[in-house]
Amino acid sequence: MLRMVSLVTSIASACLSATQAYSQNLGPSFKGKTIDVIIGFPTGGGNDVYARLLSGHMGRHIPGNPNFVTRNMPGAGSFLAVNHIYNSAPRDGTVIALAAPTIALDERLGTEGVRFKAQELSWLGRMNSNHNLLMTWKTSSVKTFEQALLQETTLSGTGVGSTVSIYPTVLNNVLGTKFKLIMGYRGSNEAMLAMERGEAEGHSTAWAAIKAANPDWIKSGAINPVVQFGLQRHPELKDVPTAIELAKTQEQREILSAVLNATEVGYAFFSTPRLPTDTLAMLRYAFNATMEDKDFLKDADRMRVEIAPLSGQKLQEIIANVINLSPGLAEKVRSASEQGK
Repeated sequence: MLRMVSLVTSIASACLSATQAYSQNLGPSFKGKTIDVIIGFPTGGGNDVYARLLSGHMGRHIPGNPNFVTRNMPGAGSFLAVNHIYNSAPRDGTVIALAAPTIALDERLGTEGVRFKAQELSWLGRMNSNHNLLMTWKTSSVKTFEQALLQETTLSGTGVGSTVSIYPTVLNNVLGTKFKLIMGYRGSNEAMLAMERGEAEGHSTAWAAIKAANPDWIKSGAINPVVQFGLQRHPELKDVPTAIELAKTQEQREILSAVLNATEVGYAFFSTPRLPTDTLAMLRYAFNATMEDKDFLKDADRMRVEIAPLSGQKLQEIIANVINLSPGLAEKVRSASEQGK
């Protein structure tokens, strides 16, 4: 992980460009205040790890050095948390959140339960992209993508709106795999345990979460990497094909690319809509400064957590691109995301 530090520093420095004029001597002071970090998932998973890592360091870069308190608010594929942030949370910068990277796509597709507008959220920055890996356990007879086209394979799943279920469902509907989701597990940690216990043959989750929670699986060969979900291959998964590479037609590539834009959103943090301009600038500055913080990077290395930041401004652009999908492509993506087709 130490090899990531130089890359992290250069990327984070680029992220500062939009807010480099901000000074901690300007803008609101948060002295005596507490910033709540809402995590739209259960404890113990990759999202939880990233949120708690950020919470331990970001306060040093905010005027007044406020305390950070993390709170898990799982439910409805993280919609419960996003709906709270958008509709109920105070709009003063004292609440930030981490939710599913697919929330903009869910809004564009009209997914049930969406009561927010992703473009109106105040995006602060991304800690890392969110490459997902669909894997099977070592005892499964399905070890490759080609075998998954021919044989039904059970996968442990969580919420309907999560990438854990969306990505395998899209593979089934677009490329013809035969994955069968067993839903209802509370977060990826529980779902991975279910795979290990033999309740399902495999699971699809973030590569970062696998490395943080079960690095021994990788070293021992306990899992079979089948396909990865990302716009490009992850440097540590060079021999595992991306879903886009497996597409046979231009239409399939367009659908998969639209869905997998979520991997670029990744572990991204946002606050409430319509923050005061100086408050948003300060929070973005503090987030970017945290990504360069030596103590933060040391903790990330100790926890085996990758850091590949992206600025809040760039996130706003990615979210806008998803919201502005053409009606025709959006309808194809909606059809591809429907379970039980």
